[in-house]
Amino acid sequence: MSLLFTDFKSWQEHCAETGEPLYQPVLAYETDQKGRSEEYIWENIANAFEVMKDAVQTGLTENMQSRSGMVNNSAKKVAKSPVTVLSPEFQMLVSRALGAKEVNSCMGRVVAAPTAGASGILPGTLTTLQELHGLEDRTIHEGLLVAAGIALIIEQNASLAGAVGGCQAETGSAGAMAAGAIVYCLGGNVEQVFTVAITIQCMLGLVCDPVAGLVEVPCIVRNASAAAIAFSSAQMAIAGVNAVIPVDQCVAALGEVGESMERKYKETAEGGLANTPRAREIENFVLVQDVEILPDEDSE
Repeated sequence: MSLLFTDFKSWQEHCAETGEPLYQPVLAYETDQKGRSEEYIWENIANAFEVMKDAVQTGLTENMQSRSGMVNNSAKKVAKSPVTVLSPEFQMLVSRALGAKEVNSCMGRVVAAPTAGASGILPGTLTTLQELHGLEDRTIHEGLLVAAGIALIIEQNASLAGAVGGCQAETGSAGAMAAGAIVYCLGGNVEQVFTVAITIQCMLGLVCDPVAGLVEVPCIVRNASAAAIAFSSAQMAIAGVNAVIPVDQCVAALGEVGESMERKYKETAEGGLANTPRAREIENFVLVQDVEILPDEDSE
């Protein structure tokens, strides 16, 4: 991607000039960077999507309890809830995003897209999208390439890391990736796909404040929330809603907010929810239970 352009405007202009679909220059970037064939790239994208689907299934069927006790099968609870707040499809989306992220917190196999802390968003959204609309795997795979292109541009102009830009950089970027992939897979044009600007606007300013320094609370529930925001943003984009602020300017704002954010709100567990009385109790418990008493060298 960086070999061709560093912003969404250039990406759009390139596709307009060449007639290529949005995923094509990203595919070219992947083949160039890895020195592999297009067939190899497609095979690996297919494998990544299978891992995403497996993570969703694992989170919904196996015991998801972390050592800290903060993760305790939330995905299954949502999936089995007798009360449907909005619709069965929405309930499905939330449970799948939670499930895939719980697999990460329980040391299972996930796809870090773009990070492990945001690993429930793309699996939750894309598996739900495919099921609802009966989409072919190839369409989803192309959507994943579009999502990768979105991440590459955000990475160059802002950040994808919570330690650098707060949770807006992780779940915010993943939400934007998911929204763009959704719109692309449903046949949206380039301008509509780049209305991922709405997703970034919705997530702007979100701090990274993991309780006890673990990527569990509030990270897991934010994955579900970001998945919901991705779908709402995609719905607005498909309908032709104007984001007003261009996507490149939204990304610049993401970077500016991240730079000005205090250190305690950047994955340090020193501020926000991590600094609440209950969070400190959990932190002390986690630290104590994980301590291993080493033998005294002088007594040996």
